[in-house]
Amino acid sequence: MPYVSVGKENSEDIELYYEDHGSGSPVILIHGYPLSGASWERQVPALLAAGHRVITYDRRGFGKSSQPAEGYNYDTFAQDLKKLIGHLKLKEFALAGFSMGGGEVARYIGKYGSKGVRKAIFVSSVPPFLLKTPDNPEGIDGSVFEGIQKAVAADRYVFYTEFFKNFYNTDLLLGKRVSEQAVQASWNVAAGCSAIASLACVPTWHEDFRADLGRVDVPSLVIHGDADRILPIQASGQRTAAMVKGARLVVLKEGPHAVNWTHADEVNSEMVSFLAATAPAAVTASQG
Repeated sequence: MPYVSVGKENSEDIELYYEDHGSGSPVILIHGYPLSGASWERQVPALLAAGHRVITYDRRGFGKSSQPAEGYNYDTFAQDLKKLIGHLKLKEFALAGFSMGGGEVARYIGKYGSKGVRKAIFVSSVPPFLLKTPDNPEGIDGSVFEGIQKAVAADRYVFYTEFFKNFYNTDLLLGKRVSEQAVQASWNVAAGCSAIASLACVPTWHEDFRADLGRVDVPSLVIHGDADRILPIQASGQRTAAMVKGARLVVLKEGPHAVNWTHADEVNSEMVSFLAATAPAAVTASQG
């Protein structure tokens, strides 16, 4: 299995597992919490069919990657991504981030610039800034994140069960757009992640990406469901699209957080069209 070393912890290498398929224009798919690169399984075939080289990887602490006790912050995540890009010698690539993965897209460009980045895609993503502060009154009170941390620390397996109900909006979509087995598969992946990572990543959800988004100067696509209970569109997707110059916002009607699974056809269509376009229009679209 392919791995790239991104650092060391004591005597052990910290290694990221990745998959690299196809040829053509590269697209790097960055997963959300608490899953792995395999969560893009409904996008990979469509992107390959469209002629792309598709790269997925597991964030440190998740999936098949190493599970160190440190490095769970966006500066390190972006550095890990940079090392993967260097290892694969990628040029003119697109970055696509789902949920937490959108933070890597924003921080990578914010920290390293857009050289080599062809396009950026944010799907149900965490930017721009979720924490309520005096200069960010539309954010969420810090006590909410503290409560999540306490729940994860008390029994992360129980937390995942409740989390995935709102991840997929199972009360409305189970048996229609998502199966019990798919939800269970997500829980299984989550249960295999690092207990340290599952707790340490929660504070990263309210990282301030506003300055990073201001540096995004490549064509950008923002896809978000209007029924997202994990990252409400008003707090994230809409604001991200407004902060990234020329970004295209696609709103998926009745879309939960995990639109890349429940609304895969719509997400795939938008991603493939956007990646193929030479000059994507900066407009707002809505899909049912």
